[in-house]
Amino acid sequence: MRSPTSRDVAREAGVSQAAVSLVMGEKWRGRVSVRTAERVREAARELGYRPNLAARSLRLGRTRTALLVVPALTNEFFARVYAGAASVAADHGFGVVLYPSPEGMGPARDPFDSAQAALDGVIASSMAAEAVAAIRGTELPLVMLDSDPASPGIAAAVNPDIADGMRQVAEHLLALGHRRFAHLAADIDSWTFTVRAEALAGALRAVPGTSLGTAPADLTVDAARAAAERILTAPGPRPTALVCDDDILAAGACKAARRLGLRVPEDLSVTGFTDLSLATAVEPELTTVSLPAEQVGEHGMSALLALLDGRTPKTGTLPVTFVPRASTAPPRDP
Repeated sequence: MRSPTSRDVAREAGVSQAAVSLVMGEKWRGRVSVRTAERVREAARELGYRPNLAARSLRLGRTRTALLVVPALTNEFFARVYAGAASVAADHGFGVVLYPSPEGMGPARDPFDSAQAALDGVIASSMAAEAVAAIRGTELPLVMLDSDPASPGIAAAVNPDIADGMRQVAEHLLALGHRRFAHLAADIDSWTFTVRAEALAGALRAVPGTSLGTAPADLTVDAARAAAERILTAPGPRPTALVCDDDILAAGACKAARRLGLRVPEDLSVTGFTDLSLATAVEPELTTVSLPAEQVGEHGMSALLALLDGRTPKTGTLPVTFVPRASTAPPRDP
Protein backbone atom coordinates (compact mmCIF):
# COMPACT_ATOMS: atom_id res chain seq x y z
CA MET A 1 0.00 0.00 0.00
CA ARG A 2 1.50 3.34 -1.05
CA SER A 3 1.92 6.21 1.39
CA PRO A 4 -0.48 9.16 1.01
CA THR A 5 0.86 12.20 -0.80
CA SER A 6 0.12 15.91 -0.64
CA ARG A 7 -2.03 15.44 -3.74
CA ASP A 8 -4.18 12.94 -1.78
CA VAL A 9 -4.53 15.43 1.07
CA ALA A 10 -5.46 18.21 -1.35
CA ARG A 11 -8.12 16.03 -2.96
CA GLU A 12 -9.54 14.98 0.44
CA ALA A 13 -9.63 18.57 1.76
CA GLY A 14 -10.87 20.06 -1.50
CA VAL A 15 -7.95 22.47 -1.82
CA SER A 16 -4.89 22.91 -4.02
CA GLN A 17 -1.56 21.19 -3.42
CA ALA A 18 -0.07 24.62 -2.88
CA ALA A 19 -2.46 25.16 0.03
CA VAL A 20 -1.44 21.82 1.52
CA SER A 21 2.23 22.79 1.28
CA LEU A 22 1.55 26.12 2.96
CA VAL A 23 -0.36 24.55 5.83
CA MET A 24 1.95 21.60 6.45
CA GLY A 25 4.95 23.93 6.24
CA GLU A 26 3.40 26.38 8.74
CA LYS A 27 3.45 29.15 6.10
CA TRP A 28 -0.31 29.51 5.76
CA ARG A 29 -1.00 32.52 8.01
CA GLY A 30 -2.24 35.42 5.94
CA ARG A 31 -2.35 33.24 2.82
CA VAL A 32 -5.15 30.77 3.54
CA SER A 33 -8.02 30.93 6.02
CA VAL A 34 -7.98 29.34 9.46
CA ARG A 35 -10.87 27.11 8.36
CA THR A 36 -8.92 25.91 5.33
CA ALA A 37 -5.85 25.18 7.46
CA GLU A 38 -7.95 23.13 9.86
CA ARG A 39 -9.50 21.21 6.95
CA VAL A 40 -6.05 20.38 5.56
CA ARG A 41 -4.76 19.17 8.94
CA GLU A 42 -7.85 17.04 9.47
CA ALA A 43 -7.44 15.45 6.04
CA ALA A 44 -3.75 14.80 6.74
CA ARG A 45 -4.60 13.11 10.04
CA GLU A 46 -7.30 10.94 8.50
CA LEU A 47 -5.01 9.81 5.68
CA GLY A 48 -1.95 9.38 7.89
CA TYR A 49 0.00 11.81 5.74
CA ARG A 50 3.47 12.86 6.85
CA PRO A 51 5.34 15.55 4.90
CA ASN A 52 8.82 14.80 3.63
CA LEU A 53 10.66 16.86 6.23
CA ALA A 54 14.10 15.94 4.94
CA ALA A 55 13.34 17.28 1.46
CA ARG A 56 11.68 20.38 2.88
CA SER A 57 14.64 21.05 5.15
CA LEU A 58 17.00 20.90 2.20
CA ARG A 59 14.86 23.39 0.30
CA LEU A 60 14.73 25.79 3.23
CA GLY A 61 18.32 25.28 4.32
CA ARG A 62 17.16 24.20 7.79
CA THR A 63 17.95 21.31 10.10
CA ARG A 64 14.61 21.53 11.97
CA THR A 65 16.54 21.23 15.21
CA ALA A 66 16.72 23.58 18.19
CA LEU A 67 19.15 23.47 21.10
CA LEU A 68 17.89 23.99 24.66
CA VAL A 69 20.77 24.99 26.95
CA VAL A 70 20.28 24.62 30.72
CA PRO A 71 22.65 24.96 33.68
CA ALA A 72 22.13 21.36 34.86
CA LEU A 73 20.05 18.23 34.32
CA THR A 74 19.62 17.52 38.04
CA ASN A 75 16.94 20.17 38.59
CA GLU A 76 13.37 19.09 37.86
CA PHE A 77 12.47 22.60 36.64
CA PHE A 78 14.63 22.21 33.53
CA ALA A 79 13.19 18.78 32.75
CA ARG A 80 9.72 20.31 32.74
CA VAL A 81 10.87 23.22 30.57
CA TYR A 82 12.27 20.70 28.09
CA ALA A 83 9.01 18.72 28.09
CA GLY A 84 7.06 21.86 27.16
CA ALA A 85 9.49 22.89 24.43
CA ALA A 86 9.68 19.38 22.96
CA SER A 87 5.88 19.09 22.83
CA VAL A 88 5.50 22.24 20.73
CA ALA A 89 8.50 21.32 18.58
CA ALA A 90 7.06 17.88 17.81
CA ASP A 91 3.81 19.44 16.63
CA HIS A 92 5.83 21.34 14.02
CA GLY A 93 8.19 18.57 12.94
CA PHE A 94 11.13 19.95 14.95
CA GLY A 95 13.47 18.23 17.35
CA VAL A 96 14.95 19.65 20.54
CA VAL A 97 18.43 18.71 21.77
CA LEU A 98 18.86 19.22 25.52
CA TYR A 99 22.33 20.42 26.44
CA PRO A 100 23.51 21.00 30.03
CA SER A 101 26.27 23.59 30.08
CA PRO A 102 29.48 21.97 31.38
CA GLU A 103 30.18 25.14 33.35
CA GLY A 104 26.71 25.48 34.87
CA MET A 105 25.85 29.17 34.64
CA GLY A 106 29.19 29.91 32.99
CA PRO A 107 30.09 29.96 29.28
CA ALA A 108 28.78 26.96 27.37
CA ARG A 109 31.03 25.32 24.80
CA ASP A 110 29.76 24.50 21.32
CA PRO A 111 28.65 20.83 21.49
CA PHE A 112 28.90 20.49 17.71
CA ASP A 113 31.67 21.06 15.20
CA SER A 114 29.60 24.09 14.22
CA ALA A 115 26.31 24.82 15.90
CA GLN A 116 25.42 27.23 13.11
CA ALA A 117 25.49 24.34 10.64
CA ALA A 118 23.69 21.85 12.90
CA LEU A 119 20.92 24.01 14.40
CA ASP A 120 18.16 26.43 13.47
CA GLY A 121 18.12 28.26 16.78
CA VAL A 122 19.01 28.27 20.47
CA ILE A 123 16.84 28.47 23.59
CA ALA A 124 18.64 29.09 26.89
CA SER A 125 17.04 28.79 30.32
CA SER A 126 18.13 30.61 33.48
CA MET A 127 21.46 31.74 32.02
CA ALA A 128 23.12 34.88 30.77
CA ALA A 129 22.97 35.53 27.03
CA GLU A 130 26.78 35.77 26.92
CA ALA A 131 27.02 32.20 28.21
CA VAL A 132 25.77 30.79 24.90
CA ALA A 133 27.71 33.12 22.61
CA ALA A 134 30.13 30.37 21.58
CA ILE A 135 27.22 28.19 20.46
CA ARG A 136 25.06 30.61 18.52
CA GLY A 137 27.68 33.03 17.21
CA THR A 138 25.94 35.92 15.47
CA GLU A 139 23.78 33.85 13.14
CA LEU A 140 21.36 31.75 15.18
CA PRO A 141 18.29 33.33 16.80
CA LEU A 142 18.38 33.18 20.60
CA VAL A 143 15.35 32.92 22.88
CA MET A 144 15.99 33.36 26.61
CA LEU A 145 13.88 31.77 29.36
CA ASP A 146 13.85 32.86 33.01
CA SER A 147 16.67 35.25 32.13
CA ASP A 148 17.35 38.96 31.84
CA PRO A 149 15.07 40.28 29.07
CA ALA A 150 17.40 43.25 28.56
CA SER A 151 20.37 41.07 27.60
CA PRO A 152 21.98 42.21 24.34
CA GLY A 153 21.68 39.96 21.32
CA ILE A 154 18.53 38.09 22.28
CA ALA A 155 15.63 37.83 19.86
CA ALA A 156 12.92 37.10 22.44
CA ALA A 157 12.49 36.44 26.17
CA VAL A 158 9.91 34.42 28.08
CA ASN A 159 9.89 34.68 31.87
CA PRO A 160 7.74 33.53 34.77
CA ASP A 161 6.81 36.46 37.02
CA ILE A 162 9.56 35.79 39.55
CA ALA A 163 9.21 39.15 41.30
CA ASP A 164 5.49 38.72 41.84
CA GLY A 165 6.06 35.25 43.27
CA MET A 166 8.49 36.55 45.87
CA ARG A 167 6.20 39.45 46.72
CA GLN A 168 3.38 36.98 47.35
CA VAL A 169 5.64 35.02 49.71
CA ALA A 170 6.47 38.19 51.63
CA GLU A 171 2.83 39.29 51.82
CA HIS A 172 1.79 35.87 53.12
CA LEU A 173 4.39 35.89 55.89
CA LEU A 174 3.72 39.51 56.83
CA ALA A 175 0.00 38.79 57.06
CA LEU A 176 0.78 35.94 59.47
CA GLY A 177 2.59 38.46 61.69
CA HIS A 178 6.24 37.77 60.89
CA ARG A 179 8.66 40.67 61.17
CA ARG A 180 12.08 38.98 61.61
CA PHE A 181 13.10 37.42 58.28
CA ALA A 182 16.11 35.63 56.88
CA HIS A 183 16.70 35.05 53.18
CA LEU A 184 18.38 31.76 52.30
CA ALA A 185 19.71 32.95 48.95
CA ALA A 186 21.08 30.79 46.14
CA ASP A 187 24.78 31.63 45.83
CA ILE A 188 24.53 31.88 42.04
CA ASP A 189 25.16 34.97 39.93
CA SER A 190 21.96 34.80 37.91
CA TRP A 191 19.21 37.26 36.94
CA THR A 192 16.45 35.06 38.32
CA PHE A 193 17.97 34.94 41.82
CA THR A 194 18.83 38.65 41.77
CA VAL A 195 15.19 39.42 41.05
CA ARG A 196 14.07 37.26 43.98
CA ALA A 197 16.37 39.06 46.39
CA GLU A 198 15.32 42.51 45.19
CA ALA A 199 11.61 41.69 45.32
CA LEU A 200 11.83 40.30 48.85
CA ALA A 201 13.84 43.25 50.16
CA GLY A 202 11.49 45.73 48.49
CA ALA A 203 8.37 44.11 49.94
CA LEU A 204 9.79 44.10 53.48
CA ARG A 205 11.09 47.68 53.29
CA ALA A 206 7.52 48.84 52.83
CA VAL A 207 6.52 47.51 56.28
CA PRO A 208 7.91 49.26 59.39
CA GLY A 209 9.57 47.12 62.02
CA THR A 210 10.81 44.36 59.73
CA SER A 211 14.35 43.03 59.63
CA LEU A 212 16.02 40.89 56.97
CA GLY A 213 19.22 38.88 57.16
CA THR A 214 20.78 37.02 54.25
CA ALA A 215 22.67 33.74 54.11
CA PRO A 216 24.03 32.62 50.71
CA ALA A 217 24.18 28.90 49.96
CA ASP A 218 25.00 26.62 47.07
CA LEU A 219 21.91 25.01 45.56
CA THR A 220 22.16 21.75 47.54
CA VAL A 221 20.38 20.44 50.62
CA ASP A 222 23.62 20.11 52.62
CA ALA A 223 24.82 23.63 51.80
CA ALA A 224 21.40 25.03 52.66
CA ARG A 225 21.34 23.17 55.99
CA ALA A 226 24.74 24.57 56.97
CA ALA A 227 23.80 28.13 55.94
CA ALA A 228 20.48 27.94 57.79
CA GLU A 229 22.19 26.67 60.94
CA ARG A 230 24.56 29.64 60.83
CA ILE A 231 21.82 32.22 60.50
CA LEU A 232 19.57 30.58 63.10
CA THR A 233 22.35 30.45 65.69
CA ALA A 234 23.79 33.91 65.02
CA PRO A 235 23.79 36.41 67.91
CA GLY A 236 20.63 38.45 68.35
CA PRO A 237 16.94 37.68 67.96
CA ARG A 238 16.33 34.59 65.87
CA PRO A 239 14.39 34.97 62.61
CA THR A 240 10.84 33.65 62.72
CA ALA A 241 10.64 33.12 58.94
CA LEU A 242 13.19 31.67 56.51
CA VAL A 243 12.51 32.63 52.87
CA CYS A 244 14.35 30.29 50.51
CA ASP A 245 15.17 30.86 46.83
CA ASP A 246 14.31 27.27 45.91
CA ASP A 247 12.56 24.22 47.35
CA ILE A 248 15.94 22.45 47.59
CA LEU A 249 17.20 25.20 49.88
CA ALA A 250 13.98 25.04 51.87
CA ALA A 251 14.47 21.30 52.44
CA GLY A 252 17.91 22.06 53.84
CA ALA A 253 16.45 24.77 56.06
CA CYS A 254 13.94 22.29 57.50
CA LYS A 255 16.78 19.87 58.28
CA ALA A 256 18.67 22.65 60.07
CA ALA A 257 15.62 23.51 62.16
CA ARG A 258 15.21 19.90 63.27
CA ARG A 259 18.88 19.62 64.20
CA LEU A 260 18.54 22.74 66.34
CA GLY A 261 15.42 21.45 68.07
CA LEU A 262 13.10 23.91 66.29
CA ARG A 263 9.71 22.92 64.98
CA VAL A 264 8.43 23.94 61.55
CA PRO A 265 6.18 25.90 61.46
CA GLU A 266 5.58 26.38 65.22
CA ASP A 267 9.04 27.86 65.91
CA LEU A 268 10.10 28.73 62.36
CA SER A 269 8.18 29.25 59.14
CA VAL A 270 9.97 28.11 55.96
CA THR A 271 9.06 28.90 52.35
CA GLY A 272 10.40 27.49 49.11
CA PHE A 273 10.23 28.51 45.46
CA THR A 274 9.50 26.60 42.21
CA ASP A 275 7.16 23.87 43.56
CA LEU A 276 9.29 20.84 42.75
CA SER A 277 8.11 17.35 43.65
CA LEU A 278 10.30 17.76 46.71
CA ALA A 279 7.89 20.38 48.07
CA THR A 280 5.29 17.75 48.91
CA ALA A 281 7.79 14.99 49.74
CA VAL A 282 9.08 16.74 52.87
CA GLU A 283 7.18 17.00 56.14
CA PRO A 284 5.64 19.46 56.70
CA GLU A 285 4.87 20.15 53.04
CA LEU A 286 6.38 23.38 51.79
CA THR A 287 4.64 26.66 51.23
CA THR A 288 6.12 27.69 47.89
CA VAL A 289 5.64 29.40 44.53
CA SER A 290 4.68 27.24 41.57
CA LEU A 291 6.48 28.21 38.36
CA PRO A 292 4.80 27.24 35.05
CA ALA A 293 7.85 25.39 33.76
CA GLU A 294 6.10 23.54 30.94
CA GLN A 295 4.48 26.76 29.72
CA VAL A 296 7.85 28.52 29.80
CA GLY A 297 9.21 25.80 27.50
CA GLU A 298 6.14 25.89 25.26
CA HIS A 299 6.21 29.68 24.88
CA GLY A 300 9.97 29.66 24.31
CA MET A 301 9.73 27.12 21.50
CA SER A 302 6.77 28.95 19.97
CA ALA A 303 8.77 32.17 20.02
CA LEU A 304 11.70 30.50 18.24
CA LEU A 305 9.40 29.00 15.61
CA ALA A 306 7.83 32.41 15.01
CA LEU A 307 11.28 33.96 14.50
CA LEU A 308 12.23 31.24 12.02
CA ASP A 309 8.95 31.85 10.21
CA GLY A 310 9.56 35.60 9.97
CA ARG A 311 6.80 36.42 12.43
CA THR A 312 6.92 38.57 15.57
CA PRO A 313 7.12 36.21 18.56
CA LYS A 314 4.77 36.44 21.51
CA THR A 315 6.86 37.21 24.57
CA GLY A 316 6.18 38.52 28.04
CA THR A 317 5.76 37.37 31.60
CA LEU A 318 3.84 34.27 32.64
CA PRO A 319 1.86 34.32 35.90
CA VAL A 320 3.03 32.22 38.85
CA THR A 321 0.95 30.64 41.60
CA PHE A 322 1.50 31.01 45.33
CA VAL A 323 0.88 27.67 47.07
CA PRO A 324 0.37 27.87 50.86
CA ARG A 325 1.02 24.62 52.71
CA ALA A 326 1.91 23.48 56.21
CA SER A 327 5.42 24.94 56.58
CA THR A 328 4.19 28.44 57.50
CA ALA A 329 2.20 29.67 60.49
CA PRO A 330 1.99 32.77 62.73
CA PRO A 331 5.13 33.36 64.84
CA ARG A 332 5.05 32.38 68.49
CA ASP A 333 6.52 35.73 69.52
CA PRO A 334 5.01 38.34 67.15
